[in-house]
Amino acid sequence: MAASQASLLLQKQLRDLCKKPVDGFSAGLVDESDVFEWSVSIMGPPDTLYEGGFFNAIMSFPKNYPNSPPTVRFTSEMWHPNVYPDGKVCISILHPPGDDPNGYELATERWSPVHTVESIVLSIISMLSGPNDESPANVDAAKQWRENRDEFKKKVSRCVRKSQEMM
Repeated sequence: MAASQASLLLQKQLRDLCKKPVDGFSAGLVDESDVFEWSVSIMGPPDTLYEGGFFNAIMSFPKNYPNSPPTVRFTSEMWHPNVYPDGKVCISILHPPGDDPNGYELATERWSPVHTVESIVLSIISMLSGPNDESPANVDAAKQWRENRDEFKKKVSRCVRKSQEMM
């Protein structure tokens, strides 16, 4: 039952995004027969180090969506404090609902069923605009962000160029 409700909700969100595209990203299904696996292309936000880049990601939804968050993993190379080396995005709204067992986040900052594909991707775009190096997923990127900004910029610049070549 939950899977069919999730499926209907995801189909609606896809229709809404097709009717009213949102600046900064595009989204669609990886395979037309699976509404739980989405392909997302995010344009590097203007006036950021990621500007001009085209970054691809896979958004995987659980069968009990929207009660649990999807996972988002960049398939394009990404150098960012809040992206694990394997591409998985680490932002508060993608963490399971409820209290943080580590005490870093308030329950209100974590996943809530009111989030949509649009709000998730807009949060990722915001993450690209302003990294959180206090609780990094990629410790090396966070360290470089804090201690050697010029090298960080060079590495991001290479990711942007690589993403443009993949177009």
